[in-house]
Amino acid sequence: MYDALYTRRFIIFFVLQLALLFGALFFQVDQYETMILPSLIKLNIAAGILLISRKKKLMWIAVALLVLAVSIFGASFFQRNPDDNLSLRLLIYFVFYAMITYEIINQVWQADHVDNTVIIGVMSGYISLGLISFFLFMAVEIHHPGSFRGALLDNSDFQMRADGIMYYAYITLMTIGYGEIIPASTIAQKAAVLTGLIGQFYLVIITAIVVGKYLKHSDN
Repeated sequence: MYDALYTRRFIIFFVLQLALLFGALFFQVDQYETMILPSLIKLNIAAGILLISRKKKLMWIAVALLVLAVSIFGASFFQRNPDDNLSLRLLIYFVFYAMITYEIINQVWQADHVDNTVIIGVMSGYISLGLISFFLFMAVEIHHPGSFRGALLDNSDFQMRADGIMYYAYITLMTIGYGEIIPASTIAQKAAVLTGLIGQFYLVIITAIVVGKYLKHSDN
């Protein structure tokens, strides 16, 4: 059972990432936020642990982080409710997904044979970079309020502002930049530039090398 799941680890993680990002398109907002989103976060975390499960040290660090989070926040850790410990919550998520993203990149980089599953791993790593950027931007906004401004952030509702910053994280990672949100402070601008650079480095280096390996193997 474990071996079968591990073989499909990239596919499982990728599908759950898509569900986490786009699940709100198919459900009512209240239903999604209170019932579906917490379950998707739990499944996404479980899939992340599966992905790093053969790196025992890394896995136990991730498990320890989650145990710490649950002991502090309880079930609310898997929800998007703002509280006094939001900075700590973001830090835990940031460290967890940074470890997962590092391991994804490491696994696809070292893959001797690149098949469709590894290609999905590359896409999953790119999505994970967007999540890490989101946690970074949220931390900047929390510690320096008003660092990000724009029409999508002109709202006092925490969830809508978080959705706006999530949108901005991915738009910046893809270097599209529609302009609805702008970085209005120096630290926000540096975080935006860092995200754009990382997105380009990933595409130019990681994706290009893996696709090159794939084409080489497909010709043999």
